[in-house]
Parts: sequence; C-alpha cells; structure tokens
Amino acid sequence: MSVAVDKKSIKGGEFIVRETEANEVFIPEEFSEEQKMMAQACQDFIDTEISPKADEIDSMKDPDLVPGIFKKAGDLGLLGISVPEQYNGMGMSFNTSMLIADIIGAAGSFSTTYGAHTGIGTLPILYYGNEEQKKKYLPKLATGEWAACYCLTEPDAGSDANSGKTKAVLSEDGSHYKITGQKMWISNAGFASLMIVFARIEDDKNITGFLVPYDSENGIRLGDEENKLGIHSSSTRQVFFTETKVPAENILGERNGGFKIAMNALNVGRVKLGVACIDAQRRLTSESVKYANERIQFKTPISQFGAIKEKIARMATSCYVGESACYRVAKDIEDRIDYFISQGMSPQEAELKGVEDYAVECSLIKVGASEDLQNCSDEGIQIFGGMGFSADTPMESAWRDARIGRIYEGTNEINRMLSVGMLVKKGMKGQIDLMGSVMKAANAFGQNTSDEIISDKHLSQEISVISKFKNLFLILLGNVFQKFGNELEKQQQILLSLSDILIEIYFSESALYRTLKNIDNQGIESQITQENMVQFYVFEAYNIIHKSAREIILSISDGKEQEQLLKILNEKCSYIRNPNVIGLKTKIANKFIKENSFFI
Repeated sequence: MSVAVDKKSIKGGEFIVRETEANEVFIPEEFSEEQKMMAQACQDFIDTEISPKADEIDSMKDPDLVPGIFKKAGDLGLLGISVPEQYNGMGMSFNTSMLIADIIGAAGSFSTTYGAHTGIGTLPILYYGNEEQKKKYLPKLATGEWAACYCLTEPDAGSDANSGKTKAVLSEDGSHYKITGQKMWISNAGFASLMIVFARIEDDKNITGFLVPYDSENGIRLGDEENKLGIHSSSTRQVFFTETKVPAENILGERNGGFKIAMNALNVGRVKLGVACIDAQRRLTSESVKYANERIQFKTPISQFGAIKEKIARMATSCYVGESACYRVAKDIEDRIDYFISQGMSPQEAELKGVEDYAVECSLIKVGASEDLQNCSDEGIQIFGGMGFSADTPMESAWRDARIGRIYEGTNEINRMLSVGMLVKKGMKGQIDLMGSVMKAANAFGQNTSDEIISDKHLSQEISVISKFKNLFLILLGNVFQKFGNELEKQQQILLSLSDILIEIYFSESALYRTLKNIDNQGIESQITQENMVQFYVFEAYNIIHKSAREIILSISDGKEQEQLLKILNEKCSYIRNPNVIGLKTKIANKFIKENSFFI
C-alpha cells in the first residue's frame, strides 16, 4: 500500500536534518485532564496495591499474589489502554498509553509483568491478527482474564532472533502444526494463558508467529523460575514445546512473517520501556532528596554538601530531559498515526506504521532512558551510603531492577547500532534528505563564524550549540559513509560513537524545546530551574559529543584530512560563552532540596 507523506509533521529520523520550532513539539505540560485522571488512577493503583506489598511481592512466596494484582489491573482497565473498545479495551491514544507506561514504571518488578503483557504479549495480535483472532483473544487479554507471554528468545538465538531453531511441522491433512523447541527468558510464562510463539516452518527464510494457548497436556512444559539479579517478582521461565499441536488458523499474520512481527513489536517495546524508566527516576530522585535532607553528618544535613548537590542535580536533570524526549516522540508517533488513518489505513495498521516510522527515535529513547535510570539508581545508593546497600531501603531493589533495562528489547549496544543504521537506510531510500543535509552541514562549517554573536534570548547559546551538534554529526556521518560505504554496518565501534552523538542531540533538543515552549506559555519565572537544567545538560552533552567525535576522527582519518576535521570539531563546534557549570548544578540541586522532592 502506498502512503503519501505528510509534509507538515516531522518524519522519523528527520530531527537531525530539519529545524523544528518549539511550538511544534508536544510537552508533558499539555496533557489533557482526562489523561491526567488516567495517570492518577494508575498512580493510586501502585500506591494501594503494589507499594505496600513490595517486599511480599518481591519474595514470590505467594504464587497467587502477582496474578491477583495483575487481574486487579485488568479490572481497572489498565491492561487494555491500547486495545480498541470493541475488544473490551479502553481504546486510548498512543500518547496516553505512554503516560500509563511511564507511571507503571515505578511499580518495580510488576512493571515487567505489565509491559510484557500489554506490549509484546498483546500488540502483535492487535497489529497482525485477523478479525477472528482479535475477537477470540483480545477481550480476555484486555480484562486480565488471560495473561500473555512472548516466546521468541532461544538459548542460541539472542540478538539474532531470526536464527531460532524451534520448528513447526504441518500435519499431513493441513489442519495443524506441531511445534518443537525451547524458549528462554520468557516473562509471564509462569501464569500465562496465551503464548505468542515463533517457530520456523520447514526451511523458510524467516520464522513464523503462532498463537498457542497454554495447555500442559499439549506438549508444553515450563522450567523452574529463574533466579535473577533483579525484577524478582516477575515470572521468568524457560518453555519447552514437544510436538505441541497448534491449529493452522492460529498462525499470526503470514507464514514467514514472524521476523517482521518480532521487530515491529520491539519498536513499540523500546519506546514504552524508555518512558517506563521515567517515573522510576522521579521516585528515586525524590527519595534521595528526602534522605539527604534528613541525614545529618558533621551536624549538617548532607544535602548541604556540594558532593551531594552534584548527584541530585544530575539525577533531576536526566529525568527532566528524558521525560521531554519520551513525550516528544510519543506525540510525533500519535500524529503520524492520525495522518495514516486520514489516508484510509485502519487504526491498527496506522499505529504499526507510525511506530515503525520512528524506529530510530524508539531506539534512542530506549538506550538513553535506560542508562539514565541505571545512573540515577547508582547515585541514589551513593547518597544513601551504607544504607543504600541494605535491602531495607528502596535503593537496593531499584538498582537491581534497573539493570535489565539495558538488555530488554535488544541490548543497548544493538540499539545504538540500529539507530544509525536505520537512519542511513532512511537516507538511502530518500525518506529523509540525509545526503543533501550532509552537504549543507559542510557548507555551514565552511563559513566564517568568528564573529558569531549570542543574543540575550533565553537559551540562545544552547540553540546555537545544538545546531552545531547536528552539523557535526552529519559531517562525520558523511565522512564515515564515504570511507566504508555499505560496509559501515560492520564498523560497530564507529556506529556506537555516532549513536552517542545522536542520543545527546535528540535529548538535548527535546528538553530545549520543552523549556522554550513553557517560557512562552508560562513566563520565565516558572522555568528558571528548567532553564538551568537545559544549560547543564547541553554542556554535559557537549563533552560526550566531543569525546565521541574525536574518537571517530582519529579512527577514520590521518594527515591533512584529520587536521581539518579536528579543526572543525575544536573551532566550529564550540561555545562562545561558557556556562558556570558548578553554579548551575548548585542552583538545580538547591531547588529540589528546598522542595524536598523532585517536583517537575
């Protein structure tokens, strides 16, 4: 199906080649009252059903506890946010589903249970199932009557999902398939009623998806619960299939189409996982601030020490910036979905296509947010000191639970390489003007900028620096592609460095636009701390980008070419007026210390 391109909205990956205005970007302050009410309902559910039982949940001593909480979530409609109303769901927008994923992210291990069910366990049926399959399974999944799990990973097929050895053999009469194979790291396997299983039919190039109701008498055996570093209360088991009979009509989508299903489900999973890291960061930051205010050392609250203020500033800033990036892309995806619907696509087709279009951003969000959460939990432990290492405080479990984020939905290394690879493919296909933008970037840096003047407009310096970041990325990408061409995908270390630059650009710009928009809407007095956080984050991004860029330049060039590229980096991609970084960190921390919480 050919779809016209919406020229008004920004396309996936286009942020690197197109200037955007702050008023074009969605910010969390623009959520509707209905959306805020849904978020509050989710918050109340966590505070009532999960937080008071956190230790009991984590122990897994009561095997019925988590399934019971899961069913309560279904009764409240939280499991059916993205499921259309005709299938007993709430039928809410993509951005609303992101908001709920955000709030549920503070539910510790339960967030994995929730995400595995509502994301990779439900959405493949919504996107690829036929009408009969949707009617049969979605109502049960939306209400929590059934739980779902997603059986893709195998012992010898982790990141290479399409290399799975699980087989599906068609019966002689063509009525059913017999599935034989082993799956591992399957979330929700211990209580799932429906399994989405990927297997290869004969010698097909790609795997195929199957809908397999759980039946222990149908050749399905579960391994023991895995002993994991974190997410203790989430059920994680191996699943063994031995000639498990599956009706032929239970193929999900098309034969040979399972790899496409798996990859597109991962795109949704990535952006949802990213936003799920945000509320966890909010809570960790708030808990750390409260502890720092209460903990007295040398007759002084430790919150008054500069070393602690440094940590609070970093924790709060990364949370603010990550939140800005998550909801920027969420609304862009939602707008693209609406556009595709207006062009005649079904809502399910449109959502699938919309998310796929922003696959680059989904990977960036997943990587950036998961690493920020890990850093935030680590700093939280450090603020708590010895108590942070104790299981009696929330920091210990938070640190363990955070660690899985960098592995889920494709490791962060895989996602880093994918983000750049997908961006290049978009350029090669003409979906974004990548090569033309490379030439413009070279011309921009070729101009004399010695007389560059930074205005007194709010964040004008950051606007200028981020623009330079973009041009630098494009120049580096052009040089790298010229050197390696189609072999670029094999240059993994270079791709990792390019991706680090890309992440910092997207996150910096998202926070910048959010703050500028709020300054226009609310005035500067309400945004002083936010302005300080943008200034601090962009300076930190500057350091990361310079390090990554220098590494690339020294690796791909020598002689005069290297000298020229280093000159561009050092002279053209720089600050005109350097910020007082310690002053910024102190101001940021002081605000949250005074509020005794993370208040954004």
